[in-house]
Amino acid sequence: MCALPKKLQIIKAEIDPPTKALLGSFLYHLKVERGMAANSIEAYERDLQDFFGYYNGKSTESLSAEHIVEYLLALQELGLQDTSIARKRVAIKQFFSYLAENDLPMHVDFDLVPQIKIGQHLPDTLSVSVMNKLLDSLPVHDSLSFRNKVMMELLYATGMRISELLKLSIHDLRLEQRMILVHGKGSKQRYVPYHAALEPLMQQYLNLHRPILMKFQQTDILFLNRFGKQLSRMGFWKILQKACLEAGIKQDVSPHTFRHSFATHLLEAGVNLRIVQSLLGHSSINTTQIYTHVDMRWLLETHRQYHPRA
Repeated sequence: MCALPKKLQIIKAEIDPPTKALLGSFLYHLKVERGMAANSIEAYERDLQDFFGYYNGKSTESLSAEHIVEYLLALQELGLQDTSIARKRVAIKQFFSYLAENDLPMHVDFDLVPQIKIGQHLPDTLSVSVMNKLLDSLPVHDSLSFRNKVMMELLYATGMRISELLKLSIHDLRLEQRMILVHGKGSKQRYVPYHAALEPLMQQYLNLHRPILMKFQQTDILFLNRFGKQLSRMGFWKILQKACLEAGIKQDVSPHTFRHSFATHLLEAGVNLRIVQSLLGHSSINTTQIYTHVDMRWLLETHRQYHPRA
């Protein structure tokens, strides 16, 4: 894999010009006719850009209630909180109501878009502050604790499944690009970036601590247990529970909490939904929806710009 350029620019998902013009008119309406506060208008704009960016070029006339339901389900699957999904639903509804009130062409019946029930079970996530508290509390006083620190930092930095993390080999690392080749479900592979702050940790683990854990054995597995073998899922779970206890974190935390938190924090920061799906290794929302191709440079720069630990 060739080295990536140092300076990269994010390629924004295209919104077709007529939709962009309608969005501009709607935002002007919110400001002038409804007197909405600037920060609220900005939130509407972000939510609507995310929605139209997800459908990447579709006109407002071609969208239906079914498209909106699919989009909201995609957000839910990625672990976004119900309050955030409900806010996005409101923005989309207000936009299409504006079109209807002004006799502009559209085919969305919002009666077919279910309300978002606040207070129902949410995917397990940690806030950015609690996640930082956990990661920053991890000790690095010996090879095993150093390994634990690198594993948890990587889980949050990449959104990998714990099964994907534990079967990584040293050959999956692209250290110069700060990228990892992840072997996902169904023999699918994807590259995921990690942020620059992790680079010295990775180098120290590979050069000092992993050789100690190998105990003179020959293995390509990246993360090893105290016997020089591949760490098990149960082994990692015990490590995680102890870390949470020592950090004083009361809520339940599982390896998948890192994945949900990764997706939620990037989405809340404004990262395009399709980018997050690509990072997570989701090939489709359902059996019929195929995601668009994502430029690797865009993916790398987006991750660098928006990840809370970057």
